[in-house]
Amino acid sequence: MAGDRERFSTATRLKALGEQAAARVYRAGRRAGPPRRSRLTGRAALLALVVCSLVVALAYPMRQFVSQRSQIAEQQRRAERARAEVERLRDEKARWQDPAYVERQAREHLHYVRPGETGYTVVREGGPDTVRSRDEEAAARPWYSELWDGVDRADAGHRTR
Repeated sequence: MAGDRERFSTATRLKALGEQAAARVYRAGRRAGPPRRSRLTGRAALLALVVCSLVVALAYPMRQFVSQRSQIAEQQRRAERARAEVERLRDEKARWQDPAYVERQAREHLHYVRPGETGYTVVREGGPDTVRSRDEEAAARPWYSELWDGVDRADAGHRTR
């Protein structure tokens, strides 16, 4: 009987070892077995699709909104510049209503003088009188010499380029 006990205990031990080995193989087979499921579920995919659809649907109206806001800002700047110009013109109109201002402008720009005053004009060198003298000089020369001088000037200008 002693032999049966030893066999029994050895058989029991072998059986236990076999079960442990089978459990290890089963666990290892589970890890390397079928691939894990993706974390993306059907609900998550549907949510992503809805968000993308909303972004696409709202992109054009948002672009239009931003564009219109910039156009409004530009129109407001133009209106402000126009208001400033109107104010400047009103001020100028009010100045032109003053007879002293009108007289001062006529004296400065049109060289008007009052009766009894003597007007003087200072002519600078190279001013309008020198142009007249060149014109007078040109009138004294024959027309064909003016023509050839013009051709020579044009040719000299062409060479310098």
